[in-house]
Amino acid sequence: MQALPRGPLAHCAARRFSTSAVARVRLPHIGREPLLWKDPVKLTPTPESILVEGPLGRTAVPLKPYITLHFPDPHQLQIGVKDMGEREQRMMWGTTRTLIANAIVGMTEGYSVPLYLVGVGFRANMEDDPRGTLDGGSGKRLHMKLGYTHSVYVPIPPYMKAEVPSATKISLFCTDKQLLGEFARKIKSLRMPEPYKGKGIFIGKETIRLKSAKKR
Repeated sequence: MQALPRGPLAHCAARRFSTSAVARVRLPHIGREPLLWKDPVKLTPTPESILVEGPLGRTAVPLKPYITLHFPDPHQLQIGVKDMGEREQRMMWGTTRTLIANAIVGMTEGYSVPLYLVGVGFRANMEDDPRGTLDGGSGKRLHMKLGYTHSVYVPIPPYMKAEVPSATKISLFCTDKQLLGEFARKIKSLRMPEPYKGKGIFIGKETIRLKSAKKR
């Protein structure tokens, strides 16, 4: 039997050859959960994507070549991958399930988010876009006063619905969660919240911690 090393490095040597250092594959919990839905939602797999149809329209979720789909029941989908030893496949396992789940919700209920304009004189209203739909827009745009010397205009994309229930609140609705988030962040970037007076555009229940002004 080989003697264990002694001296100040004995602890390090023991840890180096410990079996606890053996890498283990941890199965993601999200990917293992089956997807369930009800009529009138319909899922149709294709070689490169899965089509999701519902009352609000239809969309396609791209699929990686190693993603596998299994329908144990007419309204149940089990997602898997070909090689759990591959890190990319394990990551995309849960991501794919989330994207399909988001598509199901988007085609049945849709997604909405409010934006709040906080600042003296900040306000917004909806108006017709003088460019109409020539640039691929919906024919509507937001007209906002954000504390600048000029007005700010944001055309509404055709896939987005926007309302201005009050001068300081904008309501956005979309069937695609990712596109909704991107458009909301685009509007927010026009006047990012600042930490001294708390002015800016806030998404949903977003808050900011105020800082005290530095004394000279």
